[in-house]
Amino acid sequence: MPTPTVLIVEDEMLVAIDLEASLEEHGYRPVGIAADMSRALELASARPDVALVDCNLRDGPTGPMIGRMLGQKYGTTVIFLTANPAMLDDGIAGTLGVVSKPCGYESVGELVDFAVRARQGDLSQPPTGIKLFGAPASFGASA
Repeated sequence: MPTPTVLIVEDEMLVAIDLEASLEEHGYRPVGIAADMSRALELASARPDVALVDCNLRDGPTGPMIGRMLGQKYGTTVIFLTANPAMLDDGIAGTLGVVSKPCGYESVGELVDFAVRARQGDLSQPPTGIKLFGAPASFGASA
């Protein structure tokens, strides 16, 4: 199985770089960092397996729309990492769930491990702190 790829959608560069380092340490391959919608959609062409998406970005509160597009159009399994989880109400179609920031270094690996398992339909043992959305069929699992 190829190394799962992860897109980071985060406009705070120190946070994004920390996420990238954590992902690499946990054996994942970051496809890039996007600080706004245009860059996120550009990087989405790589069809990342997983995306970690903040809600408020450089171009405003575009994270929920980006997450929906990544999940529905590109088959990416999306987890929101945000200080504003209330922005997501009861969830965003095509996305897996939300975790409140800040989250610890080890938590990032656990979240992505869970997202990769969710792509295969395994929603057992979700990491502490994640609020799951919707039904398994909507999590971006691809054939």
